Amino acid sequence: MGWLALFALVEGVALARKAPGDTLSEHVWRWFAIGEPGKRPRVTGWVRLRRFALLAGLAWLVLHFLTGGLF
Repeated sequence: MGWLALFALVEGVALARKAPGDTLSEHVWRWFAIGEPGKRPRVTGWVRLRRFALLAGLAWLVLHFLTGGLF
Protein backbone atom coordinates (compact mmCIF):
# COMPACT_ATOMS: atom_id res chain seq x y z
CA MET A 1 0.00 0.00 0.00
CA GLY A 2 2.99 2.27 0.55
CA TRP A 3 3.88 2.28 -3.14
CA LEU A 4 0.37 3.52 -3.96
CA ALA A 5 0.72 6.39 -1.49
CA LEU A 6 4.14 7.27 -2.92
CA PHE A 7 2.75 7.23 -6.47
CA ALA A 8 -0.18 9.45 -5.42
CA LEU A 9 2.21 11.89 -3.77
CA VAL A 10 4.61 12.10 -6.73
CA GLU A 11 1.81 12.29 -9.30
CA GLY A 12 -0.08 14.84 -7.18
CA VAL A 13 2.98 17.10 -7.03
CA ALA A 14 3.45 16.74 -10.80
CA LEU A 15 -0.19 17.63 -11.45
CA ALA A 16 -0.03 20.62 -9.10
CA ARG A 17 3.15 21.98 -10.72
CA LYS A 18 1.68 21.64 -14.23
CA ALA A 19 5.15 21.56 -15.78
CA PRO A 20 5.32 19.76 -19.12
CA GLY A 21 6.63 16.20 -18.92
CA ASP A 22 6.02 15.75 -15.19
CA THR A 23 3.26 13.13 -15.02
CA LEU A 24 3.61 9.39 -15.50
CA SER A 25 1.35 9.58 -18.56
CA GLU A 26 3.62 12.14 -20.20
CA HIS A 27 6.67 9.99 -19.51
CA VAL A 28 4.99 6.90 -21.01
CA TRP A 29 3.91 8.87 -24.07
CA ARG A 30 7.49 10.04 -24.57
CA TRP A 31 9.08 6.61 -23.91
CA PHE A 32 6.77 4.89 -26.39
CA ALA A 33 6.79 7.73 -28.98
CA ILE A 34 3.07 8.40 -28.78
CA GLY A 35 3.21 12.17 -29.23
CA GLU A 36 0.33 14.57 -29.66
CA PRO A 37 -2.08 14.36 -32.59
CA GLY A 38 -0.53 16.23 -35.49
CA LYS A 39 2.95 16.01 -33.93
CA ARG A 40 3.46 12.27 -33.78
CA PRO A 41 7.03 11.02 -34.22
CA ARG A 42 8.01 8.93 -37.19
CA VAL A 43 7.26 5.25 -36.61
CA THR A 44 10.41 3.17 -36.95
CA GLY A 45 11.17 -0.45 -36.13
CA TRP A 46 12.53 0.64 -32.72
CA VAL A 47 9.28 2.50 -31.96
CA ARG A 48 7.24 -0.56 -32.98
CA LEU A 49 9.34 -2.78 -30.71
CA ARG A 50 8.88 -0.43 -27.74
CA ARG A 51 5.14 -0.22 -28.34
CA PHE A 52 4.88 -4.00 -28.61
CA ALA A 53 6.76 -4.34 -25.33
CA LEU A 54 4.25 -1.97 -23.71
CA LEU A 55 1.29 -3.91 -25.14
CA ALA A 56 2.74 -7.28 -24.10
CA GLY A 57 3.55 -6.03 -20.61
CA LEU A 58 0.07 -4.59 -20.08
CA ALA A 59 -1.58 -7.75 -21.44
CA TRP A 60 0.48 -9.87 -19.02
CA LEU A 61 -0.41 -7.54 -16.14
CA VAL A 62 -4.14 -7.86 -16.85
CA LEU A 63 -3.85 -11.67 -17.02
CA HIS A 64 -1.80 -11.67 -13.84
CA PHE A 65 -4.44 -9.67 -11.97
CA LEU A 66 -7.43 -11.57 -13.36
CA THR A 67 -6.01 -15.04 -12.66
CA GLY A 68 -4.77 -14.32 -9.16
CA GLY A 69 -1.12 -14.64 -10.13
CA LEU A 70 -1.25 -17.84 -12.19
CA PHE A 71 0.47 -15.99 -15.05
